[in-house]
Amino acid sequence: MQRLFFSVFLGMFSTLFLNAFTKAFPKDVCSGVSFPVKEELQGRVIPIDSVFFRYPYRIEAQGDRVVIEDLHGPEYFYHLFTFPDFRYLSSFGQRGEGPEEMQTVDDFFWNGQTLWALDNIKSELVRWELNDGRDKMIRSERIKLDKATFRALSVVPFQDNTFLIPNYSGDSRFCQVDRTGKLLKKWGEIPTDRKSDLQKYPYAFGYGWISFIDYSPKTGTLVAATQLGEVLEVWNIKKNTHKVIKGKLGEPEFEILPEYAIPAGAVGHNDIRVTDRFIYVIYRGISIKEEMLAHQKGKSLPQGGQTIRVFSLDGTPLKEYKLDHSVSGIWVDEQAGKMWALDVNSDEPLVEYWLK
Repeated sequence: MQRLFFSVFLGMFSTLFLNAFTKAFPKDVCSGVSFPVKEELQGRVIPIDSVFFRYPYRIEAQGDRVVIEDLHGPEYFYHLFTFPDFRYLSSFGQRGEGPEEMQTVDDFFWNGQTLWALDNIKSELVRWELNDGRDKMIRSERIKLDKATFRALSVVPFQDNTFLIPNYSGDSRFCQVDRTGKLLKKWGEIPTDRKSDLQKYPYAFGYGWISFIDYSPKTGTLVAATQLGEVLEVWNIKKNTHKVIKGKLGEPEFEILPEYAIPAGAVGHNDIRVTDRFIYVIYRGISIKEEMLAHQKGKSLPQGGQTIRVFSLDGTPLKEYKLDHSVSGIWVDEQAGKMWALDVNSDEPLVEYWLK
């Protein structure tokens, strides 16, 4: 089972309701996804001998620095390296329950020379800054999130110095909070065809429609990719458009319980990256039943996905890459023509690809 659901189930007994604010975006719904170009990529493993990773999950670069997130790090969650040669510099984000420690890591992003990380158990965003020597991250701020964010698992920097967080209570698609963590508004709606069920069981749909999100402030492109099923939503905030793309797996499938959902169907997506030119999505496409059968036989399927799907910023399918590794997180440098990916199934998890 993918880790987002584990995090969500920790908070299944939390309850809250706020009136939803729905922003009116004209919606264009498309069914079926077909890629005109398909290619195979062979990666080059990059050794990192200075750090032992338990579960290297996400990677984010900024200039000549890069951070790798270790989801199950025994002592530290984050590790700072030079980029693109990956020379180890230091570790930060100490694991623990103290006031200066983190209990979980769920998402993080660079904003200039500062880095923000999300701890959903503490319901807070923590900011670090590079020191003068640019070899350490110094903790400088903590923002307590409004309770309305309801077990936030993903976050992106948004317009006017705000943050955007998927809303898992199901009564809207997003929560937008200000620089102090206060809820400004809720907007958007889950684009399901099961409208009556959504009205009856909003929490279940909030869980079932858990999504990875990313945002390009330069182009105003916001994208959400469901973990279950195969739904990709593309907004252009500047142009006031909203496109919903439903692939062959369709909408997320889940068993409805009053305040949460039990995953069913298939796991579709594993991560997303929005650049100023394209949308990159890790596609898994494995059924929950298939994973359970493997587990019953004492086997485990590789975590992550082996397919990278590339879309234009308006959601048009362009290219599909088949990788030689199953990966959980990616970072793309289009100017260099490279992609770095994390293979959590390997003792040497960092893999570099040339994009054709």
